[in-house]
Amino acid sequence: MTRPVSLQWASVAKSLEGTINMIYRVLAMAGGALALAACSSTSDWANLDAFKSGPTLDTVSLESEPPGAEAKASNGQTCRTPCALALPVDAASSVTFTLNGYQPETERLEVIQTTGEPPRLHPNPVVVELTPGSTAGAKKPAKKPAAKKPAARPKPAAAAAPAPTPMTAAPAQAPSPWPTNPPPVRQ
Repeated sequence: MTRPVSLQWASVAKSLEGTINMIYRVLAMAGGALALAACSSTSDWANLDAFKSGPTLDTVSLESEPPGAEAKASNGQTCRTPCALALPVDAASSVTFTLNGYQPETERLEVIQTTGEPPRLHPNPVVVELTPGSTAGAKKPAKKPAAKKPAARPKPAAAAAPAPTPMTAAPAQAPSPWPTNPPPVRQ
C-alpha cells in the first residue's frame, strides 16, 4: 500500500532537517579550528594597521618657466615640470626647482585649514620663473693665466664715415591680397 503524499513529504523534510543540522555542526567546528589557528600566530594580513588612515594628501601642480626643471619636494618626491605631486598636508613643506644654466629656486608650501574642509597646501599651483645663471654646485672652469700680447702698433686715423641719408619715402610694397580698410560696421 502507498502512503499518502503528505506523509511522504513529511519524511523527506525530516531527513533534510537532519542533514542541514549536520552541515551547521561541521561549519561550526571548522570555524572554531580556524579561530584557534589564528590565535596561535598572527600574520601581516591580519594586522589591524591596515585600517589606520595614512596622512592626508593634497595634489600640488608644479610649473616652471622655462619648463623641464626638476622639482624636488622636501619629502624626496621628484618630477619634471609641468607635473603634479601628492604631498602630505600634516606639516609645511617646500619644493626646490633646478635646471642646468639656471639658479635653483625654492618655494615654501604652507598648510591652510578651513573649518569644514580638509587641509590643503598653499600656493597651488606653484609657478616659478627660473633666473638664468650658474647652477649651485657646478664647477667653474679654472682660469688660465693671460698670455702677454705683443705691443700694439699705432693705427692710422680712420676716415670719417659718411652720415646716413634720411629716408624720405616709404619703400615700395607689393599689393596685399587682403583688404587694408576694415569692413563697414552694420547697425
